[in-house]
Amino acid sequence: FLTNPVHPLGSDMKTSFHRSQTLVYKNGFAFFRLPTVGIGGERLYVNQLSQSELDELSSMRPTLTYGQAKRVPPSDFIPAYVAFDKKILKFDAYFQEDVPLSAEEHYRIRQVAIYYYLEDDSMSVVEPVVQNSGLPQGKLIRRQRVPKNEHGDHYHWKDLNRGMNITMYGRTYRIVDCDPFTQVFLESQGIELNPPEKMIFDPYTELRRMPVRKYITPSDFDQLKQFLTYDKQVLRFYAMWDDTNSMFGENRPYIIHYYLADDTVEVREIHKPNDGRDPFPVLIKRQRLPKTFVDKKKTFPSCVLEISDQEVLEWYTAKDFAVGKSTTLLGRPFFIYDCDEFTRNFYRDKFGITDFQPVDVKKKPLEEVPQVIPPYNGFGFLEDSLQNCFSLLPKPPRKDVIKMLENDHKVLRYQVALESPNPEDRKRRFILSYFLSNDMISIYEPPVRNSGIIGGKYLGKTRVPKPGSTTENATYYEPSDLTIGSTIEVFGHRFVITDADEYVLNYMESNAESFPAATLQYQSSSEAQTETGVTYQELDELIVQVQEELKLHNYLNNSNIQEEFLQHDKDGSGILDKGEFLALCDSLNVPTSDVLVNKVRRKRCCLYYIPLLKIWYFKAFLG
Repeated sequence: FLTNPVHPLGSDMKTSFHRSQTLVYKNGFAFFRLPTVGIGGERLYVNQLSQSELDELSSMRPTLTYGQAKRVPPSDFIPAYVAFDKKILKFDAYFQEDVPLSAEEHYRIRQVAIYYYLEDDSMSVVEPVVQNSGLPQGKLIRRQRVPKNEHGDHYHWKDLNRGMNITMYGRTYRIVDCDPFTQVFLESQGIELNPPEKMIFDPYTELRRMPVRKYITPSDFDQLKQFLTYDKQVLRFYAMWDDTNSMFGENRPYIIHYYLADDTVEVREIHKPNDGRDPFPVLIKRQRLPKTFVDKKKTFPSCVLEISDQEVLEWYTAKDFAVGKSTTLLGRPFFIYDCDEFTRNFYRDKFGITDFQPVDVKKKPLEEVPQVIPPYNGFGFLEDSLQNCFSLLPKPPRKDVIKMLENDHKVLRYQVALESPNPEDRKRRFILSYFLSNDMISIYEPPVRNSGIIGGKYLGKTRVPKPGSTTENATYYEPSDLTIGSTIEVFGHRFVITDADEYVLNYMESNAESFPAATLQYQSSSEAQTETGVTYQELDELIVQVQEELKLHNYLNNSNIQEEFLQHDKDGSGILDKGEFLALCDSLNVPTSDVLVNKVRRKRCCLYYIPLLKIWYFKAFLG
């Protein structure tokens, strides 16, 4: 029941006090409507009359006697935000700010502009921005209704006038003048304006704008004539400062500039790449340098900030600089060893000096101490061990990533025999694997039954250096060094390459540019020789190996096997296909040894060159 307007407590419990909107726009035209609710959203139950209706009733009179009176058309309703849109009052003002921590100024005057917006009675204070002022300028008070006192009142345009002080948020502003529109508006509203005042400027800013007073000392020497005659003419000398007597001292190169226009001297340092010095180009700034001082008493202080002409007996001139002589500038000895061409011409024309022989000040380069690399101790890889000799923090050697990706899982396999004076070691056979991705070699010995030698890994993956390889110039075995019949030395052991698989032969043919021509010619000649035939000694050795293999299988019927092979050899050429031979052996339960079969296939043995006793075993791999 608290919201009931009839209840006595209803008016005291209101929380909204806004008025209802009476102006609406429809199709771009403004219309006036009667409010349906009052202040605070209360429902209006009384049928109220508008102002136009009240005016119409007041002008009504009897129509029988006088007739209907003409009504004056009512004026259109214009809201305040439409009537006073973009109408702003501007006042020029300033305020004083204390400067407690400055010896040059005690206070500061800051000029501002106060804007009053008539449409909503809001105000703003703006200070013009000055470059390099060091002050936060711009909007000091953003647009808002500024409180006037503690009772909740706000400033109105009736409270503003010229020649008065106004306090906003604890800061007092002095209004000195206003613009013409503000003056016309206030006078039209019946406000009497005070006379305008002059704007006060900041005294420190005005002091800075004043030109600096210069004191000119009278002199008999015409300095203007010297400046006009020798302007932009500079003598250049190349000098060295020998500072080797001090700790960490050295000979440092400098350039001495002597300006003929005012007899000043400048010393600039020459920097070199990676010289480890800070980039300070000027050692002695451009100034007049004293050469001889006036004799002073011992009690006179020798440390002064400025040197006047009364304290100096003689200044440095162009005569005091010569090639091949030393000069002391501010306590530093500089040895002049050369000059430029303009300086030579000036001394030749002015003083008649012709001796300008430059002095060689370059130090002789130190003899390079050869780096002695210790011998390889055999632990780890040589490249990894060398990194300890090149830097204190060794880094892993760089690898050829492209080569590793292109040759990944590509291995060249060779059969090698150990070259040894011991006859038992000469019978040992090994498998040498060369990894193309990282040029490493591993050696494996296949286990042989009843040989008395334990087979297995003989050499792990490592890079094998060639004979005569040194630590400074290490050379390793490459695929071009591994050919059938060649001898390689692996850490003191000599191996002879006796055979290679088909992948090696195909790799040599596809990469013929990486192998010597003699190696490829030897390979082609050996293939041509095997096609025409082989020696009986080689065939006898193969037959002996086949017979030893067949002795292990007594259940085989040689006659039946021979007939089956002869039946499949329909054309009588003595050559069978590899797949056909393996299928026939599987059907007859004939064991096939990969080692012997590969030997037969590489030698391309013909059926008729072998005795018919064991012909069935050699029909494989002939084509």
